[in-house]
Amino acid sequence: MLRRQFLSTLPLAAAPRTSAPPPNILYILADDMGWGDPRCYNPQSHIPTPNIDRLASQGVRFTDMHSPSSVCTPTRYGVLTGRYSWRSRLKKGVLNGYSPNLIEPGRPTVASLLKARGYSTGAIGKWHLGLGDQPKADFSQPFNPSPITHGFDSFFGIPASLDMPPYVWVENDRAPQPPTLQTAGDDGLGGFRGRFYRAGAIAPGFEIDQVLPTVTAKAREFVQKQTKARPFFLYLPLTAPHTPWAPLKEFQGRAQALPYGDFVTQVDDSVGRILKTLEDSGQAQNTLVVFTSDNGSYWKQQDVDSTGHRSNANWRGMKADIYEGGHRIPFIARWPGRTRPGTVSSQLGCLTDLAATAAEISGATLPRNAAEDSFSLVPALTGTKPATPLREAVVHHSAQGMFAIRKGPWKLALGRGSGGFTQPVSITPGPGEPPAELHNLAGDPGETRNLWADQQGKVKELTELLERYQRDGRSRP
Repeated sequence: MLRRQFLSTLPLAAAPRTSAPPPNILYILADDMGWGDPRCYNPQSHIPTPNIDRLASQGVRFTDMHSPSSVCTPTRYGVLTGRYSWRSRLKKGVLNGYSPNLIEPGRPTVASLLKARGYSTGAIGKWHLGLGDQPKADFSQPFNPSPITHGFDSFFGIPASLDMPPYVWVENDRAPQPPTLQTAGDDGLGGFRGRFYRAGAIAPGFEIDQVLPTVTAKAREFVQKQTKARPFFLYLPLTAPHTPWAPLKEFQGRAQALPYGDFVTQVDDSVGRILKTLEDSGQAQNTLVVFTSDNGSYWKQQDVDSTGHRSNANWRGMKADIYEGGHRIPFIARWPGRTRPGTVSSQLGCLTDLAATAAEISGATLPRNAAEDSFSLVPALTGTKPATPLREAVVHHSAQGMFAIRKGPWKLALGRGSGGFTQPVSITPGPGEPPAELHNLAGDPGETRNLWADQQGKVKELTELLERYQRDGRSRP
């Protein structure tokens, strides 16, 4: 465990200097980590997360940040394009390891935007946005499109989630070692939990347990290779703590939350190692570091009951759900000289906001046909108090395609049930029963009281706003 105090003497927020070079951006995206896992969010967490907590003490911690979807592929599309994924051909759900490329040819991404501004751009970790343009990717051939088609100078990682075949490394636009063998997979604890991964093709020498350490090492190498002569953007979608829960032996037993908790401690250690490398490189003072997650944790009520750990804190539901536990996520940002250490922001935000944020801090201009659902977080990062919220509303989307829209404290879900993994997934209303759910999160954060029947004016307002966003093809003015 890394115990060194990283950047303990960072300066307080200061006014920007126009002559300062644009900052590097290090964007760390955990896979299936819940709002309640880091102790800086949940003091009752059963998982030690000293490096994530230290990052929060050095920057700003957002309490009302959301993923655009409650599952992984749609969120990744939103992060890189600044656009809700339901506007693409992916209307719901996730891709698999053989799926074709999802990002439309020629669509601007955060990487292409920053590359045009002179940034060195790299992606390391879980891609999960499809490879190539055929119905089933052929890992014996180069891929086109690939991550390097979408603005990245380099890519190293895996094609999809670590529980999905093929189990293979992809470098730039090809698999150096194709998946020519077969694995029987692992049932784990049952119910897609524990050391679960599916049977399928695997490359010679590919080791499940070594994926997170390899991604961590590659990220450190990327940082070490950068120079102050050129800013960099590193998109680092980690492969953990998503299943298979595969903590190395040195992390086993460190948490009291099944092997999942131990795997989260390993994620925290990886974060610490990467931050230490950034500090040693001499570039930490000019780097915006973001740590977040792609959706809520896959943590069932039986896991809460058996361990006492609430991976999604007290928010209702879990990964895949339309409830808050499905999409309310940790989000921590440290930008030395700009973010005030140890602060908290209650601004409503979404992971689609990376594009507009990156554009503002790099001096780029967003084209009208790009980042249609992205709003700059710079005012929240720097502690500016804008007269109005940074974004009018945010749209949520569940694994089964249920929509919800949130404006101020009001959240309208266009259906009943979780729309995801929590039972019941869907509720057919009886005669006279509400067909949807309206909640006021200010007074009812647990989404326990459906106000649909009593607040028809608010239902109409939010329904019309969502329909406008859908009709206009954008929510950013």
